[in-house]
Amino acid sequence: MSDIVIIRMIIILCVLVAFGLTAAFSPLAIKVSGLIGAMDIPKDDRRMHDKPIPRFGGLAIFISVTLMILIIRFILFPTTFLAYERYEPVGLILAVLAGGTMIFVVGAIDDVKPLNAWVKLVCQIACACGTFALGIRIEIIKLLGLSFAQNTAGGMIISLIVTVIWIVAIINMINLIDGMDGLASGVVGIASLAIAYSGYIHGQYAVTLLMCAVAGAALGFLPVNFYPAKIIMGDSGAMFLGYMLAAVSIIGPAKGATLVASLVPILVLGVPIFDIAFAIIRRLIRRQPVFKPDKGHLHHQLYRIGMGQRRTVLMMYGISSVMGMAAIIFSRRLYLEAILLFLVALFFIFILVWSWKSKKN
Repeated sequence: MSDIVIIRMIIILCVLVAFGLTAAFSPLAIKVSGLIGAMDIPKDDRRMHDKPIPRFGGLAIFISVTLMILIIRFILFPTTFLAYERYEPVGLILAVLAGGTMIFVVGAIDDVKPLNAWVKLVCQIACACGTFALGIRIEIIKLLGLSFAQNTAGGMIISLIVTVIWIVAIINMINLIDGMDGLASGVVGIASLAIAYSGYIHGQYAVTLLMCAVAGAALGFLPVNFYPAKIIMGDSGAMFLGYMLAAVSIIGPAKGATLVASLVPILVLGVPIFDIAFAIIRRLIRRQPVFKPDKGHLHHQLYRIGMGQRRTVLMMYGISSVMGMAAIIFSRRLYLEAILLFLVALFFIFILVWSWKSKKN
């Protein structure tokens, strides 16, 4: 059996095992939610459910991804991937786990006793700074072709700022789209698979396996999270998945050291990126605090035009899938095809938003 066949089998197995682990630990997360009081109680019209629901699903996701990371680092790489180890950022795998654990703890505290938005932001920034210190960073100066200036004081400061903004932004993007049953877990699953495949075709097997673990865990949560949900992932799950997407997507471009590779995760996460951008603009126009929650997100708008939760979430899956395919094609330097797919996704978003505004008027 050839090495490439073995690699493919391990990649598929990684997704399936992560899926099974999350599904297996989800009942435990439901029980723990009740024991520690991590319950989401509908207190305002932003909530899409009308009764209390467990909100500590992040526990099952975190356990699944953690176990898979340990398997990847201590079992897969020292054996099957030994021949590729010198090409892979193996030492960064545990750094990803350390940063993920930090952000999970912050989210878990928030699930039990909600934290002030600014306190959460400070914790996220601290986690991002810790990630940078552990070696996971966006070398923006190097990506722009100025390698000679990367290790200077100015280059390191710029790299730190860009890395922190990227990680904190993705964490909050995933957290903000977690407003409907199954939405965040499905979108993260799709985005992770797209980044994993992009990593695979470029020989970045560490990125591929880590993203497969995240994808499997996120999709494994859907059986209990899709409408009508038995449990939601809470901040512990949304922030953890957001961090994993942000941190692992940095590792791939760090190896390729090209600006093109760095744009792939941006395309993959097009839906949450546009959603949060519109949210910020909307709140600034209304002179509202940027962190003030509202029901103006894309999924809320789709729900209000009568699509219902299931169809709304499936529509978001579809748009995210188109974005993911555009990112994969872009990573293969088929720029025209990628741009066309990206424009198709934007067209659908425009039509949906326009339909909501027409019905509103």
